Amino acid sequence: MYVLKGKSVFGGIAVGKILFYKKPKDKIKLYKVEDKTAELERFNLAKEISFKQLEELYEKALAEVGEANAMIIQVHQMMLEDLDYLESIKNIILTQGVNAEYAVGVTGDNFAQIFSTMDDEYMKERAADVLDISNRIVRVLSKEEDNKIQFMEPVIIAADDLAPSETIQLDKNKVLSFITMEGSTNSHTAILARTMNIPAVIGIGKDLAEEFDGKLALVDGFTGTVYIEPEEAILKEMEIKKQKEEEKKALLQELKGKENVTKDGKKINIYANVGGTLDIGAVLLNDAGGIGLFRSEFLYLEKESFPSEEEQFASYKYVAESMAGKKVIIRTLDIGADKQVGYFNLPREENPALGFRAIRICLTDKEIFKTQLRALYRASAYGNLSIMFPMITSLEEVLEIKEIIKEVKAELKQTGIGFKEDLEIGIMIETPAAVMISDELAQEVDFFSIGTNDLTQYTLAIDRQNPKLDKFYNPHHKAILKMIQIAADNAHKYGKWIGICGELAGDLSLTETFLRMGIDELSVSPALVLGLRNKVRETNLSKSI
Repeated sequence: MYVLKGKSVFGGIAVGKILFYKKPKDKIKLYKVEDKTAELERFNLAKEISFKQLEELYEKALAEVGEANAMIIQVHQMMLEDLDYLESIKNIILTQGVNAEYAVGVTGDNFAQIFSTMDDEYMKERAADVLDISNRIVRVLSKEEDNKIQFMEPVIIAADDLAPSETIQLDKNKVLSFITMEGSTNSHTAILARTMNIPAVIGIGKDLAEEFDGKLALVDGFTGTVYIEPEEAILKEMEIKKQKEEEKKALLQELKGKENVTKDGKKINIYANVGGTLDIGAVLLNDAGGIGLFRSEFLYLEKESFPSEEEQFASYKYVAESMAGKKVIIRTLDIGADKQVGYFNLPREENPALGFRAIRICLTDKEIFKTQLRALYRASAYGNLSIMFPMITSLEEVLEIKEIIKEVKAELKQTGIGFKEDLEIGIMIETPAAVMISDELAQEVDFFSIGTNDLTQYTLAIDRQNPKLDKFYNPHHKAILKMIQIAADNAHKYGKWIGICGELAGDLSLTETFLRMGIDELSVSPALVLGLRNKVRETNLSKSI
């Protein structure tokens, strides 16, 4: 028996034969072309075909993994239209007089190298994306079949790494798990694995050898361990572990329709975080009390140009109506940092996490902001909407936002469009600055929602996407918990409610701590709602710690 260790991407137990997928690495042939213009046209045609292939892949992803995750394919489409990328290919063809395959291959390698040397971990992950796009164009130019992983029976997919397009094309009914040599927990493929509920372990390294192809393996997605030709005792142990997980899931289903109340009678709201309208089904299925975070930026990420007021209105109205009176908190545009949208033409920054992002963009380009606010206020007439604003660092920002809201309301009244006059507005507490002036901020808004992911990275001065800093990144740090307590105390001092919508909201080891702090609402991914409800119902705050 061989025991391999990697990073867990998604929990679960899988047992089956390994199918080792090795990507074809045929060398691209270089040759001179006589007609450079014709070669450029050949490339343009291949680009269009590639774009259509990605459109088909997007539709498949939309049906299987939801709108938010299908965005990955649209990011590929946007990269396929990147002017720097296209100009490089065109320049190589025209100046060197070489074939399009070579020009695409060289450009892909060059851009991947640029991405891989960046400090930002998210940008490093884009190296795999640009290679995936370039390989797709080369396959079209070479008239090769699309790179699909073929298998007839349920298997554990093993690979050096998997591109998002390869992951989406998998028949998930026949994929027991996947394990890879490379990759990070923030890669698009890792995100897809979590969405598809496939146990996955990444970053195993060279210990994951091709010689394991066809061998029986056991994947423990909870601990990031892979057993090759597992011993009988391990198989029995994991079978028991798997049964306990299934029993736990079944018990959680019995909690549907029950209150989120502790044994001593304290109630808390448990809401869900979503990335788009297609996630609403999961919210309702898991019996969330509302939506604590609707990430409106996905409306922008899925478009090739700014979404119109009507497009945004239709989306917000749909969510409000679908939730049938339950609270829906929509966060205004939060792009920048690790979420880039090409048509915004944002400048490249040395440190994007500390740069031009979120509310800073909205307060700089107010027409974009006002378009979104008009759509939101119009949709407020159709349900229980609230609005919250991200990355607040000063009282002046909040006061400026409120002035813009006044202008939007006046415009809507002038045109006779109905909206909810007293629409609840709140802010995200995700910077130390916001915590320290939360007493002043609480007097200007209706609620706080703590974004613990950013609050942790800004407080500890640690890039949360840099795996080298994992051992230093401690979201349970006393400073973080003290900041949450300060914000909670100041919110309640002025009669405002406070929630948490970051990753810590789903950390069951902190649930009792948050309840004792006076947190009023916790918003988590839909799949975590029932587990969190169970934890709340098991808690007794009358007992001393």
